[in-house]
Amino acid sequence: MTTGKINVSVENIFPLIKKFLYSDHEIFLRELISNGTDATLKLKHLISIGEAKVEYGNPMIEVKIDKEGKKIHIIDQGLGMTADEVEKYINQVAFSGAEEFLDKYKDSAKDSGIIGHFGLGFYSAFMVAEKVEIITKSFKDEPAAHWTCDGSPEFTLEPADKTTRGTEIILHVAEDSLEFLEDAKIKELLNKYNKFMPIPIKFGTKTQTLPKQEDAPEDAVAETITVDNIINNPNPAWTKQPTELAAEDYKTFYHELYPMQFDEPLFHIHLNVDYPFNLTGILYFPKLGSDLQIQKDKIQLYQNQVYVTDNVEGIVPEFLMMLKGVVDSPDIPLNVSRSGLQADAAVKKISNYITRKVADKLKSLFTENREDFEQKWNDIKIVLEYGMLSEDKFYEKAGAFVLYPTVDGKFHTLEELKEKLAATQTDKDGKLVILYAGNKDAQHSYIATAKDKGYEVLLLDSPIISHLIQKIEGDNSNLTFVRVDSDHIDNLIKKDETTISKLSDEEQTSLKTVLETIVPKQTYSVQLEALDSNSAPFIITQPEFMRRMKEMSQSGGGGMFGMGNMPEMYNLVVNTNSELASSILNNKDKDAQESLVKQALDLAKLSQNLLKGEALTAFVKRSFELIK
Repeated sequence: MTTGKINVSVENIFPLIKKFLYSDHEIFLRELISNGTDATLKLKHLISIGEAKVEYGNPMIEVKIDKEGKKIHIIDQGLGMTADEVEKYINQVAFSGAEEFLDKYKDSAKDSGIIGHFGLGFYSAFMVAEKVEIITKSFKDEPAAHWTCDGSPEFTLEPADKTTRGTEIILHVAEDSLEFLEDAKIKELLNKYNKFMPIPIKFGTKTQTLPKQEDAPEDAVAETITVDNIINNPNPAWTKQPTELAAEDYKTFYHELYPMQFDEPLFHIHLNVDYPFNLTGILYFPKLGSDLQIQKDKIQLYQNQVYVTDNVEGIVPEFLMMLKGVVDSPDIPLNVSRSGLQADAAVKKISNYITRKVADKLKSLFTENREDFEQKWNDIKIVLEYGMLSEDKFYEKAGAFVLYPTVDGKFHTLEELKEKLAATQTDKDGKLVILYAGNKDAQHSYIATAKDKGYEVLLLDSPIISHLIQKIEGDNSNLTFVRVDSDHIDNLIKKDETTISKLSDEEQTSLKTVLETIVPKQTYSVQLEALDSNSAPFIITQPEFMRRMKEMSQSGGGGMFGMGNMPEMYNLVVNTNSELASSILNNKDKDAQESLVKQALDLAKLSQNLLKGEALTAFVKRSFELIK
């Protein structure tokens, strides 16, 4: 037996590891299983190139709990180590790496958002163990070795009587970590971190019922056998080629990833690139609708099938964070802070690739089956609209598949709209006016008026639509979006023809004076218009610019400073060619005049869904009085 001191300058590195390196102590299991996986895969490689003359067999990694002895065993059948290799890799490399890592991060590890650190994972064992043993036998024909360390820089190294190839790590669990001796806790961690690792992982056994023989009597009891409980799927869908998978395989894998997710995904995108970086993965579009709700089941990041995190910010473009699925890449640096990750050149390339791949897939789905794509539009539009706003590369490609639905349920691309509406909705200044509604029911009367004129009205109801149309207008100087209730229809698309007013200029001035004394000026701006005599006498509109800026201010990322808190302002458009306008003007009874204006204003408010509470009660009562 030899004893020695681990060559570190920090007198006792283990408390530092425990205190600074990871706030998340549970990752010790991920790190140790990752090491066992590496050792097994390296052996496979050495056998394949003829450097190891041994049988590979069907190796697995086993996790065992000894609750009474307060021990956790992690056993692999990988390449193992000789005593010299233990001395080199455990006493020198691992701990010098640990020291260097601590040196770099100990002041900021908890704050910098380090998302993982593979390759030097062995020392994470000391986060939960007061003593660690390694019993290991190399694939080379050399004696087994037994290394022990009690959390101080001293270690012992002696021969062991292990006869099978591989490594067993024994953790003597510390008093503050006894939760890790519970089966349920270990199951939870294996399921979280090791669900898709490439080597089978055994945790206990389970009973399996064998099928009855065909000629067995009806009352025969099915035979049961005890088998290894393998907790992982070593060959998940994303590690296969798309040609090997059917649509059903992608759905099955979706539910394997998210067992509590009962909705089917709308479609998937298989990522598979090996140059200039390695990246595989599958992204799923779930049903999203119009709300930007926080996703419970997020995209998961793996590195060589080892789970790292579900916080993929900086790796996956922000607009795709609402999707679900898996991204696996060995080229994503894990031992960096979040801000460092976003600045990393390889990560930027990966993010750009994902953006491009998603855009290409959407275009092909649209081209191959437009009808199906249209049916799914309302479930995916929020992601695409957000992508157009936040990613220029996506915006450039989006014109080919982003749709603009009409209130009648028809769908057009922007180019199709321009072509379709040019003849009818170009105003006298040569500008194409695209009318839209945000709510089909609330704006019904305005939509009906526009359709009577032969105009098309879009239904754009996303919470970020004001931002998006602002951007589109900026790129199309001869085009403007106008909400259908923002003015009278003749003012929205101004043509050359003008309607003559029945009232003289003097009468109009008198009418405006009367109206402004009765209509509350802090909410309504009175505007007189000579409209068709069949048009409504009073119409409430909300100016496009003011409303849009207010919406942009409320949804963040634009608008004018402070406008989100401004009170609502409306225009009251009064049709001077209506009989009611003449009645108000010619009525000499001030009370009757006021009653007419209030009733007409309330009717206009009612059509805009603005009449509520006490005002609505008073209106109903007053209306009943009028029909006595």
